[in-house]
Amino acid sequence: MRRGIAPIVPTVRAAVLLVLAAPVALVIGATRPDAWVIAPFAGLVLLALVVIDALLAGRLEDLRLAVPGDIEVGASEAMGAHVRLSGGRPSAMQLALACDPRLAPGGRMTLDLQRQTDDWQGSARFSATRRGTGQVSRTWLRWTGPLGLGARQLEGDVDEAVRVWPNIAAVRSPALQTFLKDAQFGLIARRIRGEGTQFEALAEYEPGMDRRRIDWKASAKHVHLYAKEYETERNNQIVFAFDCGQAMCEPIQGMPRLDRAVSAALATAYVALRGGDRVSLFGFAGHPEVQTPFIAASGEFYRLQRAAAELEYRTEEPNFTLALATLAGRLQRRSLIVVFSDFSDPTNAELMIESISRLVSRHVVLFVTMADDELETMSAAAPDDLETLSEAVSADLLLRQRALVTGRLRQIGVDVVEAPFDRIGTRLLDAYLSIKRSGAIG
Repeated sequence: MRRGIAPIVPTVRAAVLLVLAAPVALVIGATRPDAWVIAPFAGLVLLALVVIDALLAGRLEDLRLAVPGDIEVGASEAMGAHVRLSGGRPSAMQLALACDPRLAPGGRMTLDLQRQTDDWQGSARFSATRRGTGQVSRTWLRWTGPLGLGARQLEGDVDEAVRVWPNIAAVRSPALQTFLKDAQFGLIARRIRGEGTQFEALAEYEPGMDRRRIDWKASAKHVHLYAKEYETERNNQIVFAFDCGQAMCEPIQGMPRLDRAVSAALATAYVALRGGDRVSLFGFAGHPEVQTPFIAASGEFYRLQRAAAELEYRTEEPNFTLALATLAGRLQRRSLIVVFSDFSDPTNAELMIESISRLVSRHVVLFVTMADDELETMSAAAPDDLETLSEAVSADLLLRQRALVTGRLRQIGVDVVEAPFDRIGTRLLDAYLSIKRSGAIG
């Protein structure tokens, strides 16, 4: 912020008084032509009061901005300011910031500062709508004199950056932490017998056990029924593949679908790492863009978060053929591939189905998409007029096309998760645990 003498500007109150004085001057000029000098004299008095009032507001001594360096997309954070003046008796103070539109609507944020003893302080909360780095580039400070007629105003450049990261609030949630402690993927990874397909031990057969697990050879040897016990497999490979194309970048309740998919994937990835599996991220649009090596330790979860932050928002249509063929060529063993995508036209959906079908023979594929609440609302709207009826018919057609696509995916052996955006995380976690317990990956 530039220091020194701040320009003097009139306030709204001074402008209103000047406007009200104009008709009074006309009346005086019409009724008492000899008293015309009163009007310019009153204007000069008002101008003098504006200057005096602005001078009584004091001079800027120090301005400090409190800009958070990091924030998660969709999370709320505060941006504050601390101002110190030398002398003066200001009655009000406002500060405006020019910033990246991902930090504030329209790229502008306003703070009303309040007097705190000898200083002025204030803050305003904001919520980032997209990942990336948002710049705070310029600031304007304006403080008003005791009469509210004149003000001082300074402006200057600011070099502050806010890094917007993927949201991992679900990872920190008490519910997930409790689940990790109590379930088989806890802080101490306990072996749960009776699930999975990896042989663990023999135990005496008891009523209620699955008869298919009876080891007849061992039972004949010991002249007693013994059953095999299994444990859930570990060291599985999980790949989260993100479509970064146009459809996934459209907002849903104020946040792009891609960011909501990333949050759900990171929560599931955290559980997978704690369960002993290996996790990788893969992002694509017109061509493959991001692919991480497989992460095997939960202590390296931050690497997945950083890689997810590099997923770009693209306005192009995704190339499923190139992307999934590239992914399949890099996988040396059977893996669980979780594909996050959406589709807006039948042609693109047909290419997507064809590309995914090539993966099913060798890998387990889980397709994740978010239910379109807007289409469902439009489809269920009462046809009060012709326009509403037309929108309802179009929305219903699109919903039928979505159902047809997800149905075809299920027919070729793909597990499909379709849920509202606020429940996609829990549904994805349930699907992952179900696939893992069934032993379908290993």
